[in-house]
Amino acid sequence: MAAQPQSAALSAFTPADGLPETDGIWYASYPPGVPHEIDVSRYASIVEYFDECVATFSERVAYVSIGSTLTYGELARKAEAFAAWLQGVGVQAGERVAIMLPNTFQYPVALFGALKAGAVVVNVNPLYTPRELAHQLKDSGARAIVVFENFAHTLEEALPGTQVEHIVVTALGDLLADGANLKGHLLNFVLRHVKKMVPRYRLPQAIRLRFALVAGAKRTLVPVPRTPGDLAFLQYTGGTTGVAKGAMLTHRNIIANVLQAKAWSESQLTGEIETVLTPLPLYHIYSLTVNALIFLGLGGRNILIANPRDTKRMMMVLRRETFTGITAINTLYNALLDNEAFCRRDFSALKLAMAGGMATQKAVADRFKAVTGQPIIEGYGLTECSPIVSTNPVDLKNLRDFEGSIGLPVPSTQVRLRREDGTWAGIDEAGELCVKGPQVMLGYWGRPDETAKVLDADGWLATGDIGVMNAQGFMKIIDRKKDMILVSGFNVYPNEIEEVVAMHPDVREVAAIGVPDTVQGERVKIFVVSRNPALTAEDLLQHCRRNLTGYKMPRAVEFRDALPQTNVGKILRRALRDEEIARLARPANTR
Repeated sequence: MAAQPQSAALSAFTPADGLPETDGIWYASYPPGVPHEIDVSRYASIVEYFDECVATFSERVAYVSIGSTLTYGELARKAEAFAAWLQGVGVQAGERVAIMLPNTFQYPVALFGALKAGAVVVNVNPLYTPRELAHQLKDSGARAIVVFENFAHTLEEALPGTQVEHIVVTALGDLLADGANLKGHLLNFVLRHVKKMVPRYRLPQAIRLRFALVAGAKRTLVPVPRTPGDLAFLQYTGGTTGVAKGAMLTHRNIIANVLQAKAWSESQLTGEIETVLTPLPLYHIYSLTVNALIFLGLGGRNILIANPRDTKRMMMVLRRETFTGITAINTLYNALLDNEAFCRRDFSALKLAMAGGMATQKAVADRFKAVTGQPIIEGYGLTECSPIVSTNPVDLKNLRDFEGSIGLPVPSTQVRLRREDGTWAGIDEAGELCVKGPQVMLGYWGRPDETAKVLDADGWLATGDIGVMNAQGFMKIIDRKKDMILVSGFNVYPNEIEEVVAMHPDVREVAAIGVPDTVQGERVKIFVVSRNPALTAEDLLQHCRRNLTGYKMPRAVEFRDALPQTNVGKILRRALRDEEIARLARPANTR
């Protein structure tokens, strides 16, 4: 199935009269040397960019995992072998290859191998439930999948009804070293038989990744020409409809975002080898672009953290490591700052701490600067923009107070704020943030109707976020137009939660909202009208655990006799959220 062109999107939200006073005012605030525009045509594809990087930095270490290293040269050879194997089993250019892996050597090998084979990468959260995985595999039409054996049982359950023909299974220790790999074999044995972390599964058609690489190394890879407009990723994100949608990101989209980031920070870079701590999953668009791709162009070292929730083990990994950069989100920074071992580290080598995915809280940012001496550089992005839209200047060493700004639009990016009446807002005036630039997606895979809701015929993407821009061009996000809930940087969509809860036979009505949370940014709360007085909150939570990834799980359940509704029967989530915020604002003894 080839990329599906979208019909001309609706342009109803495009103001008819004049240009807004905010257009281009941010350029005066650009750091010295940052261009207004980038040359998007510099690379025809991510593959061309990858080949240049691995050739340039062949002898350097690209990734560090559990005390082992993978050089750029080794990455190139393994990625080519995997690409050749995919060609050998019949995966054609433009077909989809799903990757369901945590941060291990296997991820970049599968990622760049699939791209070199001309395939379209479908990133999959390894913690998905069978229901979530089945939807993504069916919707994308993936023909192949690479899966961590810890999650192979989920794939087994999700597989029926999909188009998946080729399954590649791998384990944590598989690529830690060449040759005998005694360390890797021992690690795999402990995880399987001592810690019991690999549930039983049956996938007789599967091949182990290490065997696929051996077979692929014996083949000659046939280069697959890729053009800037060809799809590179179907990066799944949700929507107010509750149905996860594949954002169609082209080679041009991704390369543009990489070059935009490079142009933004180039004047701050040196010839030193940069080491970045990579605790955010590479399957997430933020870490994918920043850690896997931007640092590729710097010849940097990525310290891969497979499970960032296990802060104690992360500190063990970091005992012998020094990093010059870190990318994280508010909740992760908060967890690190609560760890004594992290706070006692020597941060003299740290140059850059970046944040995205969710709003960074001032208390966390101030605390981080007090501990490390470095500010957190916050930006803004979304899956549909590959993801970077704006960022703060990299050199903020003299920043006294954390302002909560998402920065300035990056080069070759236009940003406008749209009023509710469809006209463009002015300076310091709130409006829906709309973006136009070479990093903006083609649209949603197979969903021209959903595409038309957010992307107009002139290329303006309506983000659903409400922001303001000051006279210097710096922006802040002040609210969300959508009902989306943001939990630790991950999008959670109320309709999906409600659909799952409503599957319980004792539920009559349900509404899901986001409640402010000092740790996660927001947490999910559900309001339920029950058919059965005996139904308990724990009954519902057990039901949800079988159908929802952990970050989507409701953290609170409230039973009600009725839910607020419009005159046509639509449940008013906003009214429930307003009630909840008002309740939280009251003194504890009056709630």
